[in-house]
Amino acid sequence: MSAIHDAIEAGGETPSASVKVWDPFVRVFHWSLAGLFLLAYATGDEIKNVHIAAGYTIAGLLTLRILWGLVGPRHARFSDFVRSPRAVLAYMRAVALLKAPRYLGHNPAGGAMVVALIVMLIGTCATGYMMTTDSFWGAKWVEEVHEALANLTIGLVVVHVLGVLVASFEHRENLVKAMITGRKRRS
Repeated sequence: MSAIHDAIEAGGETPSASVKVWDPFVRVFHWSLAGLFLLAYATGDEIKNVHIAAGYTIAGLLTLRILWGLVGPRHARFSDFVRSPRAVLAYMRAVALLKAPRYLGHNPAGGAMVVALIVMLIGTCATGYMMTTDSFWGAKWVEEVHEALANLTIGLVVVHVLGVLVASFEHRENLVKAMITGRKRRS
């Protein structure tokens, strides 16, 4: 009898071909952050109250994600996906050769992108907050830094989406679906 047949007899179900990777918090965080950033970006000069509310919500989400990156489940933890610059470059070289290894969680380039986006968004939130204080009210340089960080974040988002598409193609895996369902194929 095969192992699969034994599992069907013993448990009544076929073993899953997929495995849970992204927990509900990571998935809700990801899609909420994407939506809120787009909302904040779109309303920046037009609807200040919505822009500010979105910014504060993003700051709260980032705080929670950083905490979750320290204490959350395996694939949510920074220790699972933050790699050295050398490892990131080696992975990118392998991607260019279409020989990149598949990772169940974030690959080294994806981990670097997570860190870059978090840092950029913290800077954007911090400068946004600064513009509401007495000390920096009307300071043109703070507004310019805030806008530059937001625009750089848009650039990172484009690179992130391209990276997801490349990895999905290279490993024949729908990573967008994985970030919705939380599941990826086992191997």
